[in-house]
Amino acid sequence: MATTSRVPAALNALLTILRAAPALAATHIEDGPPGVNLTDRHRLYIGWSPSGDQAVDLQQSFASAGARTRDESFTITCYAESRAGDKDMALRRTQVFEIVAAVEAALRATDAFPEAPTLLGAVLWSELTTGSLTQEQGSDGALAGLVFSVSCRARI
Repeated sequence: MATTSRVPAALNALLTILRAAPALAATHIEDGPPGVNLTDRHRLYIGWSPSGDQAVDLQQSFASAGARTRDESFTITCYAESRAGDKDMALRRTQVFEIVAAVEAALRATDAFPEAPTLLGAVLWSELTTGSLTQEQGSDGALAGLVFSVSCRARI
């Protein structure tokens, strides 16, 4: 079957890789927007951020003359969050950056996961490219959130 985009396969592979990452074992990983239960202190959302409506931005163009293949570039929006009932913002900030560092490490090739940068063959390459930190202090305690992007390049 022909495909018009590598986005669905890339999202599925990214979730598979991150759910298998030992450094993210204590982090709840959500596919898309959050559910109702927000009791987990450390959360990672793939294909969602609280500040945006889009899950993925993509662009396509012809890869060569003759229009036999197309190149696709896309950016997967992700959001990491660390929250607790205390007011220790420094700890929340450190923890949210540790979550994103684990994502970045999971996208690197290793002996155990040589196809991690290609999202298990779904794309030509992927990398963590941008981030934006938010911090909140409320009656429920401190929260640090980091919206970040995983950029990908694919051939379809």
